[in-house]
Amino acid sequence: MFRRLRTGLKNGIYSLVTWVCVAVLKLLFRFRVIGRENLKRDGTYIAVARHRSYWDIPLMVAAFGARNRIHFIARRGLMKGNPIARLAVRAYATIIDRERFSKVDFRRVLEACKRERLVGLFPEGTTKRRVDAKGGAIRFASLTNKLLLPVNIQPRGPYPPKYPFRYPKVTVSIGTAFSVGDLLASAGGEETRSDQVRRMSVRMMERVDTA
Repeated sequence: MFRRLRTGLKNGIYSLVTWVCVAVLKLLFRFRVIGRENLKRDGTYIAVARHRSYWDIPLMVAAFGARNRIHFIARRGLMKGNPIARLAVRAYATIIDRERFSKVDFRRVLEACKRERLVGLFPEGTTKRRVDAKGGAIRFASLTNKLLLPVNIQPRGPYPPKYPFRYPKVTVSIGTAFSVGDLLASAGGEETRSDQVRRMSVRMMERVDTA
């Protein structure tokens, strides 16, 4: 009984926050979504996107909508933010130590991927430019039989925004989901495992960029 009430409250708060995000983003970014039909109600996914700004998170929340609650994988440094942000991270994300990723962190992410229908992960792991995508999303998708769902955040204008008045026009495109097997088929068969994962990660981000 208590668990159902807690889940209902959590979903209700998420829905409210989602509608607030949509309203704010439409006002500031003239936000729109393409391809939401690619997110099937009975599908389970790891959503992958490039990470250019902290705005990526509310943009993905708004793009998926209130009925498709997304659970993010978040670095521990976000817990140093304001109290409201910390509450949101605790409620709707799994917290890991990105710099000293351990077996405990691995198990936390794996459990989240098994438990949650829709997990959001940024393969680059940082908003810094020219950083190669890591293979974590591929590994967790393989272990949990989840599809990878490419999300392309497309800003026209300065992104991150130039405060206080310069905001880009943003379109979020949700592409067609694909399996780890699809990536493996295009990765080549005569490579070392690390080279293969690296090539698969490149292919994954190409699908993100063309979603």
